Amino acid sequence: MDLLTTLVDKGLRRETPTREEALAVLATSDDDLLDVVAAAGKVRRRWFGRRVKLNYLVNLKSGLCPEDCSYCSQRLGSKAEILKYTWLKPEQASEAAAAGVAGGAKRVCIVASGRGPTDRDVDRVSQTIAAIKKQNEGVEVCACLGLLSDGQAARLRAAGADAYNHNLNTSEATYGDITTTHTYADRVETVQQAQAAGLSACSGLIAGMGESDADLVDVVFALRALDPDSVPVNFLIPFEGTPLAKEWNLTPQRALRILAMVRFVCPDVEVRLAGGREVHLRSMQPLALHLANSIFLGDYLTSEGQAGKDDLAMIADAGFEVEGMDTTTLPEHRAGALTGGGCGSHGGGGCGPCGDGDAAAEPAERAGADAGNAPSQPEEARAEGAQAVEARTEEAPAGVPSAAPATAAAPAGEARTDLVSVRRRGVGTELPPNA
Repeated sequence: MDLLTTLVDKGLRRETPTREEALAVLATSDDDLLDVVAAAGKVRRRWFGRRVKLNYLVNLKSGLCPEDCSYCSQRLGSKAEILKYTWLKPEQASEAAAAGVAGGAKRVCIVASGRGPTDRDVDRVSQTIAAIKKQNEGVEVCACLGLLSDGQAARLRAAGADAYNHNLNTSEATYGDITTTHTYADRVETVQQAQAAGLSACSGLIAGMGESDADLVDVVFALRALDPDSVPVNFLIPFEGTPLAKEWNLTPQRALRILAMVRFVCPDVEVRLAGGREVHLRSMQPLALHLANSIFLGDYLTSEGQAGKDDLAMIADAGFEVEGMDTTTLPEHRAGALTGGGCGSHGGGGCGPCGDGDAAAEPAERAGADAGNAPSQPEEARAEGAQAVEARTEEAPAGVPSAAPATAAAPAGEARTDLVSVRRRGVGTELPPNA
């Protein structure tokens, strides 16, 4: 296809495709899907080889958020049955982070629900960053705390944070349909504050919320203009109890086309395969490794992910290798753009969310239990961690199936809701909310 030849040539030269070309990628047929993946894969390998960076989430504070983001199980008014708890202590967060590092994670992403941190919260998170770095030598820490106020990004940077995550999520034109308690401009400003403070910016999107192809292209081009070092691509997890619970709009083929479009528009940026990949890509996840050079290991904030040992096996079986602590993630021209940091964009270690080839051997044994378990639960939750992992192979409680029963196949090209259902984090435990 002339389109793909043009896009590969532009990607190898770091040139921006046109909006029409980006839209054309999303409009390609399933018959052309493997050609699209192969073309985007050439761009991915040019800048990142066959390395896959592993990232690990630690949920510092879960639920009880005053914002009304329609996609979020922690939102104001959410009826989703999730674990809710207040701030983890620094030593608890560090212990949770160590499980991900043992599984090969190179970056730990510490996340807290809420509109944004207070100055006291920044002090608390600073202590947590110090504890994680003391226990886990060489690990990168990315903070995700919501909207930042003046000076807070600099304080996080001084505390040792390498990066800050704040996603744009969707296009500016449709943002008001998803969230009303803050604006798209608020999100852009937070990303810019992080960059100004010398933090590696991480900002991405959520696909599958009912947006159009034009909306997807708009948000990806907006991200290209912001120039973050890493772009997480999330696929909506339609949690029961949220306004978007019925939005099952994605097929594995569409998810792959979206990833390919992001790679063509952001050729030399760390593209991270993030939340919802197990739900929407399913058995086609290995193909996504030809497009994304970074994934999350194990669980997400309020939902279960694929077991860590299965992530590592998938990477190896697909012919890729886990990126080591001593490898700079980003290409040299990007890694040298900033100085003084501990992440790949700053020239000293890998940036973006993360892993290590040699570390994936023995730690891979542990990753099935540690990385597969919820790393960010409070102390009581971790005591019940084994039960949570075992629940994946046992019968789940009523209303929370580990896999929905098979039904008649949906017509070709339509989303399948019968293949998998959302699995809540903490299933199999008897943990009451401790908030």
